[in-house]
Amino acid sequence: MRQSGPLTAIIFACTALLTFLTPAPVPAQDATRPRPGGEPIRLVALGDSLTAGYGLPQEAAFPAVLERALKAKGYNVQIANAGVSGDTASGGLDRLDWSVPDGTDGVILELGANDMLRGIDPEVPRNAIETIVERLKERHIPVMLAGMRASRNLGHAYTEQFDSLYGDIAQKHGLVLYPFFLDGVAGDASLNLQDGLHPTAKGIEIIVGRILPTVEKFLATLPRR
Repeated sequence: MRQSGPLTAIIFACTALLTFLTPAPVPAQDATRPRPGGEPIRLVALGDSLTAGYGLPQEAAFPAVLERALKAKGYNVQIANAGVSGDTASGGLDRLDWSVPDGTDGVILELGANDMLRGIDPEVPRNAIETIVERLKERHIPVMLAGMRASRNLGHAYTEQFDSLYGDIAQKHGLVLYPFFLDGVAGDASLNLQDGLHPTAKGIEIIVGRILPTVEKFLATLPRR
């Protein structure tokens, strides 16, 4: 049966009204678009010597190289270097409040390597890293977690317990995870300083190249402020 003209007009008007009243979903922040006033997305790289850039000039440290790589792809970002050489996960927790200031849009968290090198019970860095995540979540600051792997000479039980902590925390808290910060660099003498532990400038470039897609994924999850 064909609808009359007035009835059709009423149905059309109601449909238009519902469409107008339905709230649009809040999109994630597009980091490639300028914010009001040209303000960038402010990230903090919170970590140990691998973040700090041990043995390297600051412009060759991970946060600086990552920032340049993101800007080259059109992202409007600033990355603060909050890496402290020698820091354990507990040390990072102790300085969390002043290392990550208010107004931070996201944190790239890289800690645990020094706990592993000292043979500290993996439950200690697990608890510290999870507490960092929880405290940042309370401040509405998203976290991307960069994992570490234990040296195989520490034994199967230790390595299994240590390696799993990053995935467990990421899954529990819904974090973007990069499983192994030193992927492609660990164990390669040509990409590490003489101590065999810290990347050269070339090593940092490889780390940034490999982690970049995960960081872009993280940026896409950041809410608008």
